Amino acid sequence: MGVLGRWRRDLGFLRTLGPVALDGLRLAPDRKVELSDLLARHFRKRRDRVALVDEERTLTWGELDLEANRVAHWALASGLERGDVVALLMENRVEYVSTWLGLSRVGVVTALLNTDLRGDRLAHCLQEARARLVIAGRDLEDAAREAIDGLEERPQLFVSGGGRGGSSSELAAGRDPGGSSASGAPDLDAMLAKESDAPVDERDREARRAGDLLFLIYTSGTTGLPKAARLSHARAARIALGAYHSQRLRPDDRTYCCLPLYHTAGGIMATGAILLAGGTLVIARRFSASRFASDCVRHQITTFQYIGELCRYLLQSPRQPDEARLRIRVAIGNGLRPEVWQPFQERFGIGRIVEFYGATEGNVPLVNVAGKPGAVGQLPFFMRRPMGIELLRFDIDSEEPVRGKDGFCERCAVGEPGELVGRITALAAFEGYTNEEATRKKILRDVFEAGDAYFRTGDLLRCDEEGFFYFVDRIGDTFRWKGENVSTAEVAVVLGSETGVAEANVYGVAVPGVEGRAGMAAIVAGEDFSLPSLQERIDRELAAWARPLFLRLLPSMEITGTFKHRKIDLVREAFDPAEVPDPLYVRDPDSGTYVPLDAERYAGITSGALRL
Repeated sequence: MGVLGRWRRDLGFLRTLGPVALDGLRLAPDRKVELSDLLARHFRKRRDRVALVDEERTLTWGELDLEANRVAHWALASGLERGDVVALLMENRVEYVSTWLGLSRVGVVTALLNTDLRGDRLAHCLQEARARLVIAGRDLEDAAREAIDGLEERPQLFVSGGGRGGSSSELAAGRDPGGSSASGAPDLDAMLAKESDAPVDERDREARRAGDLLFLIYTSGTTGLPKAARLSHARAARIALGAYHSQRLRPDDRTYCCLPLYHTAGGIMATGAILLAGGTLVIARRFSASRFASDCVRHQITTFQYIGELCRYLLQSPRQPDEARLRIRVAIGNGLRPEVWQPFQERFGIGRIVEFYGATEGNVPLVNVAGKPGAVGQLPFFMRRPMGIELLRFDIDSEEPVRGKDGFCERCAVGEPGELVGRITALAAFEGYTNEEATRKKILRDVFEAGDAYFRTGDLLRCDEEGFFYFVDRIGDTFRWKGENVSTAEVAVVLGSETGVAEANVYGVAVPGVEGRAGMAAIVAGEDFSLPSLQERIDRELAAWARPLFLRLLPSMEITGTFKHRKIDLVREAFDPAEVPDPLYVRDPDSGTYVPLDAERYAGITSGALRL
């Protein structure tokens, strides 16, 4: 690309970034601005326009405003104060948005709980939040009750079944205002029906600022227990504004969200962006590949939020008649693999794809507004240092950035993988977790000068000479074998491109008496899976040191609610036939082929008699 081409590309990037930067100044932590304030003009001007749609209800902007007011008054009547936490365990539906929006109007923080969690893991999340109250959807009441019963200090549980429509509709439905659920938990919908829908008194808002907490959002917990990340009004608004501007959303846009609302992608980016635009959010209870096209056509969807694996599922699914009628002009998301990008865009007729990189708790946003397949973002070189976004040389063995003789970190060369970090400032803050030790582990100090501080993303990326960034792997997922660094993400791409491989999850496992970690892949195989064919692809496309030594064939892959593969149990079970109920294979060192791994071969590997 010539100088003129780069100038045009960088100018396009700056046009997208500019409004976000201006809004960022308005959202300084000490400013008297909250997320709800950014929506005020839509509540005034679009009261009869549809704001939220789910499988059962539709709310106009005016109805959403009134419902949020009722939630706010209920919170005040319940004795909740600025900074108190209410945990929300609810399915995807319109009440999810009106609940946190109403709580936010009186300074109450909402902890967004993962609806897939149960038992001890859910109790852990409640403990991390120190929630005063818990609101659960009726379908999740038992899960909430079980988790609460496992706590020493038990927050009060309220149950919501949907259908909030004011006192008349509650009574018409035969619900007793102030009633209880089957387990005795108060019925929140009935209580809200009796609350005022008048705006909250301005005196109740006087002390609040943009830096106040809005949400606690939990990490996926793919390698351990989830951590509760702290998100202020300012940070949540910046995330939403970035999605809004990069998609160039308009009031007539309709966004389809089939991602969980308890996570940043669905709950802030998809929801926040379209609300800031004054458009309509269409909420699906959950993702369905067979229903995607028909839902989008029926609701006249123009934009949607994706996760890379969601796109792969859609691409592998049978074609649906409604696909020809889709009118999606832009999709935004992360994790879209290069080999899936163009086939997916062409099949579903998507005008633009906006891939981004970011973390719930992080301060390093990257956006690929140019639509270059495979890139997770772009940032002109002249902007990287002023913005404090850097790639640091990294030592895989120590899992720490490389420091020079002067004790400071070293920047990566073009094309060299390194850890992505972001300088912590007032406007690029790292707001941390509720767990202070976890917060300290994510801060890197004395990076380029004494006293500076950077947020550690925990991700390895590389940047090309045009300023495009590419994801390499998670730190901890990349491992060393035979003196070489193996990227689990890159190996998974090769395995996943093989016919008959529905899903591939790659990780490193320890082998007794052997330095480093050996590659292992858990695979979900389809009917047309061929082990010899997979081996041919592995031999053809992967270097010898990157080829998995062990294979495990799974009936299904355990994933999080945001389509991330869980590895913690797979790594723990490793390749022991006594621990693993699934078929196991090992790469025979003599023939180079994958052969069944039985107890005898396992004993030979662990004793050192069979060398890999």
